[in-house]
Amino acid sequence: MPTVEENGLNVIAEAERKGRPAQLFWPWFGSNVSVLGLGYGSFALGFGLSFWQALFAGTVGILVSFLLCGLIAVAGKRGSAPTMVLSRAAFGVRGNRLPSAVSWILTVGWETVLVTLATLATATVLDRLGWGGGAGTKVLALLVVSALTVAAGIIGFDLIMRLQTVITVVTGVLTLGYVVLVADEIHWGRVSALPHGSAQQVVGALVFVMTGFGLGWVNAAADYSRYLPRRTRGTAVAAWTALGGSLAPLLLFVFGLLLAGSSTDLNQAVAADPIGALTTLLPLWFLLPFTLVAVAGLVGGAVLDIYSSGLALLAVGVRVPRYVAAGIDGALMVAGTVALVFLADDFLSTFTAFLTTLGVPIAAWCGIVLADLALRDRPFDDADLFRPAGRYGDVRWLPVTLLAAATAVGWGLVTNTGAAWLDWQGYLLAPLGLGGRDGTWAGANLGLLAALALSFLVTLLTQRGTVRRQEAAPHAGGRE
Repeated sequence: MPTVEENGLNVIAEAERKGRPAQLFWPWFGSNVSVLGLGYGSFALGFGLSFWQALFAGTVGILVSFLLCGLIAVAGKRGSAPTMVLSRAAFGVRGNRLPSAVSWILTVGWETVLVTLATLATATVLDRLGWGGGAGTKVLALLVVSALTVAAGIIGFDLIMRLQTVITVVTGVLTLGYVVLVADEIHWGRVSALPHGSAQQVVGALVFVMTGFGLGWVNAAADYSRYLPRRTRGTAVAAWTALGGSLAPLLLFVFGLLLAGSSTDLNQAVAADPIGALTTLLPLWFLLPFTLVAVAGLVGGAVLDIYSSGLALLAVGVRVPRYVAAGIDGALMVAGTVALVFLADDFLSTFTAFLTTLGVPIAAWCGIVLADLALRDRPFDDADLFRPAGRYGDVRWLPVTLLAAATAVGWGLVTNTGAAWLDWQGYLLAPLGLGGRDGTWAGANLGLLAALALSFLVTLLTQRGTVRRQEAAPHAGGRE
């Protein structure tokens, strides 16, 4: 019987550091093998692209975004602490509470999205089987999926690593079965006849894919590598993280493109119920196995999110045990799922608005942390990660201000036409000569790339001296 993990924000003790970098493949593959990856093929075509344009945007978006995850995962083995503790080196011990709050909102949001999709998919399948797909079925599905997710998040690391290995095998086999069964629905003539879109539409799809895949994980990337021994090679950590995260999405995305490009009706249905719509192609006898693969894959992602969201909540400054933080996030997840399942009219518009809006500050955070890591030659000082008076400082105002400024620039260059409450975004498109909110660049969502690049370059150019002084400071001794 697995015991509840006691580790929270603390640095993992030397005796507890274990494993090999290849073991990172399992949690990252298991959390990204979800059949939601098929839906992204439809989402990409929704930008008005041809098959080849969408293939380019999706491939680049997936590979680059998970490479960012791999690079940040290296910090985990260097510092043996959660991601949002290690970023204190860049922002200061208490200055890091701002990005920690954004990280917490993003991970709670993601786990809510994944549980929502699992609930909708289960109800759709049971309805097709004639077992009912109404409100009662959705409530039951929500309770079962939520219970699995919250229980794994509360118990912690060891159970998650074991669970993800099982999910990888089960979902991998059954997803292959799905591909075989629906392969005859692909009509290359229709796919190849899709008209080309503009360069701006290609950029928009690429940014959307980046945000939906690896960039949604960067703020949690070190949470699983922190248990590795510090002598582990950083290149191996980055490579296994990137490979585990990107392999399944790449294959699923391509197949999803072929399916969505073959059927206009399917392409439109995916916007309302991304996974449930895919069941319409299946014979009845495979619906229950499909439900298993769909729910297992989504739970795999939600489990990693709830574990990391609990750590992020602690990093904000909430003083409760890690498992209590996971329980709090679980309650918020259930409330959010109820709102999406029973109150939201259009899943895709809500989902897109969520990804784009929170993706911008996370991209800015990612740029700052990546540059900070690139400037460092020595391991983190364990004690000073928890001491406002230590080498990393209390609040490092330049990085904190840069995070806010890069976010402001980013929001000024993105639009969310499907969410009226976000119509204030895109305020820089007209002043910069990009055509305004209705121009050709409005849907490209350049703000995410701008936030990432701006924060990375400014940090690289301005923080070298600060990092050198930090690394030259004498060790403080024990934790305060």
